[in-house]
Amino acid sequence: MVHRTVQKRRRAALASIGVGVAGLLLVALTGCGGSDDTASVKASGRPSDGAVTGPGPAKPTPAAKPDTPGADSAVLAAKWNLKPFAPPPAPPAVKPIKAGGAKPPVVEKIPTQEKIVFITIDDGAEKAPEFLDMMRDLRIPVSMFLNDTYVRQDPEYFRKLQALGATVQNHTLSHPDLKTLSADAQKHQICGQQDRLAEIYGKRPTLFRPPYGNWNATTQTVAGGCGGIDAIVKWQESMQINDMQYVGEKKLHPGDIILAHFRGPSELKGTTMTEMFGNMLRKIQAQGYTIARLEDYIG
Repeated sequence: MVHRTVQKRRRAALASIGVGVAGLLLVALTGCGGSDDTASVKASGRPSDGAVTGPGPAKPTPAAKPDTPGADSAVLAAKWNLKPFAPPPAPPAVKPIKAGGAKPPVVEKIPTQEKIVFITIDDGAEKAPEFLDMMRDLRIPVSMFLNDTYVRQDPEYFRKLQALGATVQNHTLSHPDLKTLSADAQKHQICGQQDRLAEIYGKRPTLFRPPYGNWNATTQTVAGGCGGIDAIVKWQESMQINDMQYVGEKKLHPGDIILAHFRGPSELKGTTMTEMFGNMLRKIQAQGYTIARLEDYIG
């Protein structure tokens, strides 16, 4: 009897130990009796069964695209180490440069008292993708005076800039010194590019810039006969790498036209197109100017 009683007690003890071990295993497998559900709610706002119990943590707002209304101009400008430009004044009801005629006027600056300048970019040799990004962010009004030599390499590049607000203007087919050419040769260069750009971009240019700024009376007559050219445009300042070359005083004046070029590191001693352009914009801002569209003042 005593032996049987001892065996019964041993079996009862073993059963009790088994229940305890099973309980410990269950706790280990379920994560402390339901704490998985609590963790799930904290992390996602949803319990493990999918029911919504709260808003959860706020998600970061994605950066607005430049094309999107409400995009922060200060944030976009800061990407290029710039501040936003003040909006230019409304264009004058009567354009100060009366354009067109048999001999289009030669314009070096715009008569105005407003603290505005005008940016022009020549040739088209450099086609940096980053410059497209820069113009998409900043929406700076620029006039592009293009050669067919460079346009034909990648017409779509300048079409993208045109879609961002840049205007396409005439800078001859192959960039010769027009003063050395006959009337027929000048006509080929100027009128040929006028037709070419109209064919590619859907609009005849309204402005013409002679290569090197060199022109003569024949140039005026030929440009006037090409159809659509309102003025021959020169410049006051030219942007180099880090600074501008000024005419006379080393500062900007209201209505100045600034010349820049589509150039890259090989022409700019390692500086990129966007770095050069940013340097120019900072020089303009430092002198208290903003940028207006040249075509709004000629016509």
